[in-house]
Amino acid sequence: MQTRTIGDVHVGAVGLGAMPMSVAGHPDEARSVATIHTALDAGVTLIDTADAYHVGPDDAGHNETLVARAVAEYGGDTSGVLIATKGGHTRGADGSWGLNGSPDYLKRACEASLKRLGVEAIGLYQFHRPDPAVPYEESVGVLRELLDAGKIRAAGISNADPAQILQANEILGGRLASVQNQYAPAFRSSEPELELCAELGIAFLPWSPLGGISRAGELGSRFAVFQDVARAHEVSPQQVCLAWMLAKAPVVIPIPGSSRPETIRDSVAAEELKLSREELDRLDAA
Repeated sequence: MQTRTIGDVHVGAVGLGAMPMSVAGHPDEARSVATIHTALDAGVTLIDTADAYHVGPDDAGHNETLVARAVAEYGGDTSGVLIATKGGHTRGADGSWGLNGSPDYLKRACEASLKRLGVEAIGLYQFHRPDPAVPYEESVGVLRELLDAGKIRAAGISNADPAQILQANEILGGRLASVQNQYAPAFRSSEPELELCAELGIAFLPWSPLGGISRAGELGSRFAVFQDVARAHEVSPQQVCLAWMLAKAPVVIPIPGSSRPETIRDSVAAEELKLSREELDRLDAA
């Protein structure tokens, strides 16, 4: 099994994005817990969540609480599991997304996440999305304060451009551990960010790497070459997609969303799928 690094922590090359277990109308909780346990059984050691992964204001932090409970109830060793969460996104009463990157809000959000996760320090805390109403340096400055105070063990940013990556790394004194941006066959505008992270040795975590909750199952029909390569290896096009991403750079750690045991098993198997240079070139050109 491949391993990759976030800060000074080694994790499996494929993580688990837990968002669909809460945002997509609350799938059956028993199935969601079984999915997390299956991921741990398969060697997944990175689970990504956020305080905003819930449906409405009445269940704020639902996903964090679910992940914490599932990990606590797992029968095996979880000492090597890195739970990553995020703050700075909000959900309205109607389920709409909002932003709040103010320092006071981020500090309160981190404290609430600490309580929901039941930890003294969060393994990886990420600023979820830039807030145009707040200077970026003020929001990222909170991450520096949280690091220095021992509230978080590693700091990351999400939905950032190259200038923001460089700025955040400078503010954090070279301690920026990860960048989580959207990246998928249909969404490749984060190539510059991926390349910069590879240059700097910062983990790059593609979110929605298979196209998102509603489109992941259509990947093979939307991109014929992914289906063709999948047939040649007798695997799923989704597995080919993740293997293609892993081949991009040793800093890439995709976090496919899942709420079913069978899908996370298939995703983790991508770590062992070897694609030829010719296949990778064809996938790049798709």
